[in-house]
Amino acid sequence: MAEVTLREVALASGCSIATVSRVLAGTRPVGAETARTVRAAAERLGYRPNHVARALRSRSTGTVGLVLPQITNPFFPSLVRELEHALHAEGRAVLLADCDDDPVIEAARIGAFLGRQVDALLLIPVDERRSREAVASAAAQVPLVLLDRGCGPGVADSVAVDNAAGMALVLDHLAATGRRRPCFIGAAGTASAAVERRAAYEAGAAALDPAAPGRIELGDFSVEWGRAAVDLLWPSRPDAVICANDLIAAGALQRLRQLGADVPGEVAVTGFDDIPLAGLADPALTTVRQPVGELAAEAARLLARRPAGGVRGPRRTVRLAPELVIRASSDA
Repeated sequence: MAEVTLREVALASGCSIATVSRVLAGTRPVGAETARTVRAAAERLGYRPNHVARALRSRSTGTVGLVLPQITNPFFPSLVRELEHALHAEGRAVLLADCDDDPVIEAARIGAFLGRQVDALLLIPVDERRSREAVASAAAQVPLVLLDRGCGPGVADSVAVDNAAGMALVLDHLAATGRRRPCFIGAAGTASAAVERRAAYEAGAAALDPAAPGRIELGDFSVEWGRAAVDLLWPSRPDAVICANDLIAAGALQRLRQLGADVPGEVAVTGFDDIPLAGLADPALTTVRQPVGELAAEAARLLARRPAGGVRGPRRTVRLAPELVIRASSDA
């Protein structure tokens, strides 16, 4: 079947080719009635834009590359969904890559996207230090926004939740419910979210118990690690287990129940992120909710504010306020 052309849409709509092009590309304002007429003709004829030809003419592919540390983490799909919606509203398509928590693979995925001439990049870096070189190099070539995690000051525009504020909400809640012997299960390495949440716990937990900053176990952001860490911490009988994300917390809850611990009567458990699993846990998990929709919208705004030729200039850092969602795992 022959491809429908702009000329055929113009003939069917009674408009000029230039007007049809402006309507379908959305490059310039056109009267509402004219736009409706053109779109109706295009739909009737089955017109589909030739994105390859448009990219050659405009030097823009209309694509944004998104590199994730690990798509199996349930927090990331919800963020991807919001990002896709926000960028689609601007006429941009999202290309997705997973790097399996490996900075070497991450750098290769970034290079592959640049080779495909994406207009911009969104990135959740694997590691603050080991991801920095590849991120800085890419940010010098195309608009780039870091999400959820950073790579140090001045490397690229970034938007993330205020991790310290989120941890303070958890500690204040636990103090208000009478908890005095907290412990922390987090992730090792230098991913900024892991570092910031751990540092905020260390800074705030001493107000509940001077020994609390020493009750820390570090592994990774997984259910399996949550289970294993409980075996390391439970002999000290903490009355609150503060976890760096909801997956760790789910594993901790499971292991505490296996050990016969009463949650929340004997020990409270909290998470971070508010993934769908948090509300389904037994008992339902108290956690810090990340504003996923706001993260995506702000990332899209940051990309729009840094035009293709404007990769240089001051880097913007946006921190969004978290929300504590209190559920049965801590509400004794």
